[in-house]
Amino acid sequence: MTAPTWATAPPAASTSPAPAPSLTGAGPAVTTLSMVAALRQALADSLRHDPKVLVMGEDVGRLGGVFRVTDGLWSEFGERRVMDSPLAEAGIVGTAIGLALRGFRPVVEIQFDGFVFPAFDQIVSQLAKLHSRSGGRSQMPVTVRIPYGGGIGAIEHHSESPEALFAHVAGLRVVSPATPGDAYAMLRQAIACPDPVIFLEPKARYWDTDEVTIGPDLQVEQFDRARIVRPGSLVTLATYGPGLAPSLKAADALAAQGRDVEVIDLRSMSPLDVDTVASSVDRTGRLVVVHEAPVFGGIGGELAAAVMERCFYRLEAPVARVGGYHMPYPPARVEHEYLPTAGRVIHAVEGVLSY
Repeated sequence: MTAPTWATAPPAASTSPAPAPSLTGAGPAVTTLSMVAALRQALADSLRHDPKVLVMGEDVGRLGGVFRVTDGLWSEFGERRVMDSPLAEAGIVGTAIGLALRGFRPVVEIQFDGFVFPAFDQIVSQLAKLHSRSGGRSQMPVTVRIPYGGGIGAIEHHSESPEALFAHVAGLRVVSPATPGDAYAMLRQAIACPDPVIFLEPKARYWDTDEVTIGPDLQVEQFDRARIVRPGSLVTLATYGPGLAPSLKAADALAAQGRDVEVIDLRSMSPLDVDTVASSVDRTGRLVVVHEAPVFGGIGGELAAAVMERCFYRLEAPVARVGGYHMPYPPARVEHEYLPTAGRVIHAVEGVLSY
């Protein structure tokens, strides 16, 4: 697939792909933003920084997206760089693959998590494999933004957590920010990355606000490295995306009882930063993994197995997992019974401490 005729294409990609653009320019600034605003700022800064960056998806142009993440970008950058697509997810991703082969850096939006599955074949069979299939000659700098997770009272197919499906596929990076600051920094790095990135945005956190460091020359941390959000010595809590908020709430409640819990935001599900978690477990001897996706076949199981292999003689209790149940996502009126809560996290921590 080649670039559409209405796009001003850069020179066709050579057999030696160009390196990812550096984030250089004016100095960084600190401001308070919601996660939606931080994501919008990241997209705008990336569009300004690199003329090869394009944004495309259903209603991302004139409307500004269903969550208004792309609001205002169409007016500033025009329809050749912020493009409304048909309601065809396979076509959106397939077009992005063709654009990437022509030297562009497409950022595509899948409107809701449950809508990604029509594009699953393009993502798994083509996007994830073209770099390897071409012997490294073709890079796939495509970022697939997916609002995911529950907690907003949405209907069926609007509250799912498909991260484990993508993390199982070699060739994809799978990441999820949990804070506005990480939303900005991680999206900037995802767009600059030469690899395809599944960028999962926890939509229940879209309206959280926090300080965000923005700027073209921002020195972005590696987005595949976990971050210790709250130091502790008694138990390690590892989580990501929508799981961070209930984990921190649980840690606060446990601290009031004199129980010191370390909270780690994994940020990346593929690759998985086992080193940071294992180092923490070497000190605490206990691990609880929290995620909104079903526990069965989830990221928590992979992390538990990896930590067991690395820390077997340091573990004081079996690894505990807190997450969704192995069932279709429930109706909105009872989703609170499905989602991990601080109470469930506290119960799991008390369980590992009882050994």
